[in-house]
Amino acid sequence: MKKFGSILLAATLAFAITGCGDSNSAGSTDNAASGSSNGTASKPVEITYWYSWGDKIAENNENLVKMFNESQDEVIVKAEYQGSYADQHSKAQAAFAAGNAPEVWQNEIASVGVFAESGMTQELTSFVEKDQLDMDDFIPGLMGNSYVNDKLYALPYLRSTPILYFNRTMLEEAGLDPAGPKNWAEFEDYARKLTIKDQRYGISMPVDIWFYEAFVRQSGGTMISEDGKSAAFNNEAGIEPVKLWLKMKNEGIMSIGTTDDAGTQAKTDFHNQRSAMLFASTADLTNNMKVAEEQGFELGTTFMPANNTFGVPTGGANLVMTSGLSPEKQEAAWKFIKWMTSKEQTIYASSFTGYLPSRISAVESDEMKKLYKEKPLFKVAVDQLEYAGPRPMQKVYPEIGEMIKDEILRAVVDSSVTAEAAIAEAAKKADALLSK
Repeated sequence: MKKFGSILLAATLAFAITGCGDSNSAGSTDNAASGSSNGTASKPVEITYWYSWGDKIAENNENLVKMFNESQDEVIVKAEYQGSYADQHSKAQAAFAAGNAPEVWQNEIASVGVFAESGMTQELTSFVEKDQLDMDDFIPGLMGNSYVNDKLYALPYLRSTPILYFNRTMLEEAGLDPAGPKNWAEFEDYARKLTIKDQRYGISMPVDIWFYEAFVRQSGGTMISEDGKSAAFNNEAGIEPVKLWLKMKNEGIMSIGTTDDAGTQAKTDFHNQRSAMLFASTADLTNNMKVAEEQGFELGTTFMPANNTFGVPTGGANLVMTSGLSPEKQEAAWKFIKWMTSKEQTIYASSFTGYLPSRISAVESDEMKKLYKEKPLFKVAVDQLEYAGPRPMQKVYPEIGEMIKDEILRAVVDSSVTAEAAIAEAAKKADALLSK
């Protein structure tokens, strides 16, 4: 996925909007478009679709919208790029309040609950039932962030998990198994053997809540208690990842970025061969393949290394419909969402970007089987789904994620702060938010 960072502002705004969530503000300006009652031929209904991220992902979105518009004459979709997920969410909330929200947009999966409970997105159950959409065809591991209070609010679209990328050429030169490390002990050993002082690190990484969630899951832990009322990471499962990272950082075999662009810097280090390994979304696959070819090294991918078990959170975006639309716009938006999440478009998007196919029928299609045979790197994230789970969707979770990140960063830059102290402080702050 393209990972979701802080949306504290977004979450706060969403809560504030709850009080006016039934105002149908988006729909109040929608009635002129259908042209279905003037006694003449109906005009196509025009709707707007917001998406995030550039490069190959932007190309994928623009290409699919063009294909949709050319496939029928009832709906015209205007695709508009909106930056990161956080950028898009903030803009969607502001647009909803102003009455000009896009009809369809990407909702980062951990925020599906925030927007649904704030009344900004439309429940999709009636649309699914009317069209008898086969919900069993969506991969179960990707559906955990589609339901809010047992109601369907979003359909999986560009979904991901983090995976471990590595420079296979470097591994072979170092005499390491070119299949990559399988567990934390091997991961640490690989990083040590791949590090060349003052030249390259074994791995560069940012302090990223998505990666932390993965390491906690690998250690058998969870982020939030089952009842959603307290932090669940202030224990060995939550502390072990930080202890490992600090140990590797202090030994000089892991570079941990502390600036706002640490994620970008980690990718740059990997691309320029100043690091041998990289944690990143499967969505980065096609771009990393292109860069590796340009830089003259062989790219490898594998599961995130296991501790007690393998484990990753899913990520990426689901498609949602803004609430309060006119019936004509609702039908147009649903027609577009249904088309974008169908088997054929899932195959196209996954092949074009490296995002996970979200439908079983897509995974089992001849097209994807051929792709996996020719380019096995595409299959790694699909196989890893066996160990994947949803992200927490509490309204305050984006803020909690930032708190955890800040406390871990405090331990990274201040050697007097232990992993235990950092996680305890993060849990204390999380509990305060969850108990409100």
